[in-house]
Amino acid sequence: MKNAVVLLSGGLDSTTTLAIATDQGYRVHALTFQYGQRHEHEIEAAKTIAERYQVAQHHVFPIHLELFGGSALTANDIEVPKQRSDEEIGTGIPVTYVPARNTVFLSIALAMAETTPAHNIFIGVNALDYSGYPDCRPEFIKAFETTANLATKAGVEHQGPFRIHTPLIDLTKGEIIRRGLDLGVDYALTITCYAPSEEGHACGTCDACNLRLKGFSDNKIVDPAPYTT
Repeated sequence: MKNAVVLLSGGLDSTTTLAIATDQGYRVHALTFQYGQRHEHEIEAAKTIAERYQVAQHHVFPIHLELFGGSALTANDIEVPKQRSDEEIGTGIPVTYVPARNTVFLSIALAMAETTPAHNIFIGVNALDYSGYPDCRPEFIKAFETTANLATKAGVEHQGPFRIHTPLIDLTKGEIIRRGLDLGVDYALTITCYAPSEEGHACGTCDACNLRLKGFSDNKIVDPAPYTT
């Protein structure tokens, strides 16, 4: 079995990505980031999901992006947008963007991959049903893959090459959910919400919830995750 590092947030997309990597026969080494987000429900979800899939190892990596602020996901003084229309969600870069987050995450995943060793890194970025994040675009992923092979001992000595896998990048949220269901993903274990309750129930009105609910609606099924409303 080939090793793969899979970025696992505990959300819908990353869990589907984990299921895809597993289905493709990879031995998964999961990596979750405790990056200063305003809630840790997703970290607990990631632990449960990693255990469910019996990954080879699961690291929860602490990093303090909240020190820099600039995002509604890490700063308590910035409100999480709610009840936005599809047009509003698809316009501009929202305040839920965390500065350079995927660049940082992939850099740490690359270090883990080089030492595992694993030459395959999976990340659940999406360029269709996304909220305007620049670090979810194919151009960024391609550029980072190039950097990975230029900036590492393994890359320079041609032990790779490193590949960044983005199996969801050109799928709608509905297609992502259908793919996951076909692979047996239990979406009740996942949390996508930007502003869940203390109990971990999704708000149902933030951008992430809106996109998720639309995806389940497109499949004519009810989201099994708990909501406050």
